[in-house]
Amino acid sequence: MRIRRMARFKTCLVAGGIILGICATLGALGTVPGSQASPHSVNSGRSFNPLQVALLHWYSANRTTTYAVGNGADGAAFDGANIWVPNYNDGTVTKLRTSDGTVLGTFNAGSSPADVAYDGANIWVPNSTSSGTVAKLQASNGSTLGSFSVGSKPQRVAFDGMNIWVTLLSDNAVAEVRASDGALLGTFSVGTNPVGVACDGANIWVANQGSNNVTKLRASDGAILGTFKAGTKAFDIAFDGTDIWVTNQGSNNVTKLRRSDGKVLGTFSVGKNPGGIAFDGVNVWVGNSGSGSVTKLRASDGKVLGTFGVGTNPIHGVAFDGANIWVANSGSNSVSKL
Repeated sequence: MRIRRMARFKTCLVAGGIILGICATLGALGTVPGSQASPHSVNSGRSFNPLQVALLHWYSANRTTTYAVGNGADGAAFDGANIWVPNYNDGTVTKLRTSDGTVLGTFNAGSSPADVAYDGANIWVPNSTSSGTVAKLQASNGSTLGSFSVGSKPQRVAFDGMNIWVTLLSDNAVAEVRASDGALLGTFSVGTNPVGVACDGANIWVANQGSNNVTKLRASDGAILGTFKAGTKAFDIAFDGTDIWVTNQGSNNVTKLRRSDGKVLGTFSVGKNPGGIAFDGVNVWVGNSGSGSVTKLRASDGKVLGTFGVGTNPIHGVAFDGANIWVANSGSNSVSKL
């Protein structure tokens, strides 16, 4: 018995040595042959999401494939197993399996669905035309659970752990909806033409495109805690666990704000007409609708780590599934997986 155990232990050591040897070789090379990784790769001193390593995804990024969805792909959200993409021109949302991009269903979502959010059980979709509603779909099968009035031209949605927040472009406001039953809990004034919205765990942040600023509201009661300057045509917004990031469509850059007081910590150039934005645990990814690309920035200091081609007009949807980045391409009716 002792001999068998030692033999098995020796086999594990050999296998581990092979794996470590491969990783060491790749670290020395800096990139994986055939990938589209940026020059800032394994030896840059950055940490990586462990899920990426487990999937042998140690390189910076690689456009693995693009999947067809509906007409006018205009957002993206991850539900823990699948990616949801609203199709603005079809009035539908498409559900894709993250492992291989298989379409699991296409479901009615109302008029001109412009975004999508997941609340842990259900999918929420704002209908951005005159209907002024947000649709609630069951994530397991796509069935419609309700359509709830919120206000004029709803744009983007975010979940705060209990309620759904919806920006209202024409009302210069954000609506709070109870996730359990769709009841409207309040409507709160923000800046001019609000688009992007994000939650930092305690507060709601809204990007105001018309007034080039960001509004911070307390999630518990909607009280305004501050209004902070961003760039030209502030569009979308994301939280990186420490700070707030805002895409500025009119100035082709992103602004990083300190969460506690809204102080500008930096402004960083990206591609043309930046729109959607997401955080992957280490880096920030920005969709550049005017250049058909996504830019990857290191969250700690805003350094650009690479720019990668995707489809046409990736204006809204950028999402992270724990290992890969998904980008909705409005102009090519597709979603790209990196």
